[in-house]
Amino acid sequence: MNPANVTEFYRRLRELNPEPSTELKSVNTYTLLVAVVLSAQATDVGVNKATGPLFKVVDTPEKMLALGEVGLKNYIKTIGLFNTKAKNVIALSKILFEQHGSQIPRSREQLEQLPGVGRKTANVVLNVAFGEHTIAVDTHIFRVGNCTGLAPGKTPRHVEEKLEKATPAEFKQNAHHWLILHGRYICKARLPDCWRCVVADLCAFKPKTPAPDSKEAKAKKKKA
Repeated sequence: MNPANVTEFYRRLRELNPEPSTELKSVNTYTLLVAVVLSAQATDVGVNKATGPLFKVVDTPEKMLALGEVGLKNYIKTIGLFNTKAKNVIALSKILFEQHGSQIPRSREQLEQLPGVGRKTANVVLNVAFGEHTIAVDTHIFRVGNCTGLAPGKTPRHVEEKLEKATPAEFKQNAHHWLILHGRYICKARLPDCWRCVVADLCAFKPKTPAPDSKEAKAKKKKA
């Protein structure tokens, strides 16, 4: 995708949603970190259902340590891989309490040293909590980057690097949110809604999917 089209791509997404934000619920930077760790291989909706009650009683590393691993599991047992995630959350809370004065470090290197925190999680925290121009490439953004031609790459890191290079400075703060929401609700994995996509004419994906009630869609159903 050429630079002019990249700019127009983001301009349209911004026009549609001027102030995008993460769909994960949190009450402070610590709970944001916990929510992102819990969201690995899980939906934001599922995580929010579990953390809603949890964050009413736990909003600091000290309170999490007081709750303990067993207590935490009772709150997050509906989330996939909850046993491993509970261990990681307790372990990272201990490190934050003992080594960082219960504060969330603003360093990618220090964040990635915490149990359960990889590059994607660190990027989300740096972007949402600290306003850094990071782009956390999850499955949605990886798909959007490749399908649209915005930033094709074989690995999430490759797509991330290409997005950072291609994205104009004025859009970098919110690029992560626009792309993940676009991938979650429009450029979907199973069947993208090209017929209601505001950037369809800029996108390299072919063939475009028609509206469900269109003649083209009905004709395809008959052939099938």
